[in-house]
Amino acid sequence: MNPKSWLRSFHAAPDPASRPVQLVCFPHAGGSASYFVPLSARLSGVAEVLAVQYPGRQDRWYEPAIDDLGELAEHVVRALAPARNGGPLALFGHSMGALVAYEAARQVAPTRLYVSGCPAPSQGVGATKAVRDDAALLADVRRLGGTDTALLSDPAMLEVILPALRADYHAVRSYEWRAGSEPSCPVRVLTGNRDAGTPPHVMRDWEKHTTGECRFHEYEGGHFYLSEHTRRVADLLAGDLPVADLARPVN
Repeated sequence: MNPKSWLRSFHAAPDPASRPVQLVCFPHAGGSASYFVPLSARLSGVAEVLAVQYPGRQDRWYEPAIDDLGELAEHVVRALAPARNGGPLALFGHSMGALVAYEAARQVAPTRLYVSGCPAPSQGVGATKAVRDDAALLADVRRLGGTDTALLSDPAMLEVILPALRADYHAVRSYEWRAGSEPSCPVRVLTGNRDAGTPPHVMRDWEKHTTGECRFHEYEGGHFYLSEHTRRVADLLAGDLPVADLARPVN
């Protein structure tokens, strides 16, 4: 797969000469890069926002979807190498994307890792284990919200989106955390206070997955609280993202 096909930029970045922080955003199961357009718009003045486009959706709908989180992370890591601008790197993942971002962070050593709406890797994602067929899968998608219900009722659209959904749910169900080196960067854990899949105890265990500082941020809402609180999350990121060390030479 072409590494260039994995990353999307929706807004002009700050002056490249300043080597702004690059924030790479990883979408949820069934999600696409465009989910992060609102967040990118709010952060365009302080960061170069890059959103991951998994295969099998939107402009990559014709490519086979990948049903392994580790493989997804490896593809993103390879795509990041030529995209780096010499500045700090931060990763933000929502739901399934949090696990992909975490696995990528174990390889690229970012300066920040933001994980949203997802249990800690060592906890597993039990809510998806009972999803055995398309009917159960779609019921779970409806339960979580965040997807236009009209799409889920349109047979023609379902034919397009179901392959990616199946692959993503399989990737999450089959994910097995393996002990090893953990990210050394600060980790920020974000969650909606009405997200039944991320009760406090499974979120607290994220602190076991960094040798750095771990902070927790709770927002009013369910699994897709981010759609309702884009401004608040953007404000958190803008105040927390690292800045470039201009004395450091560009690699």
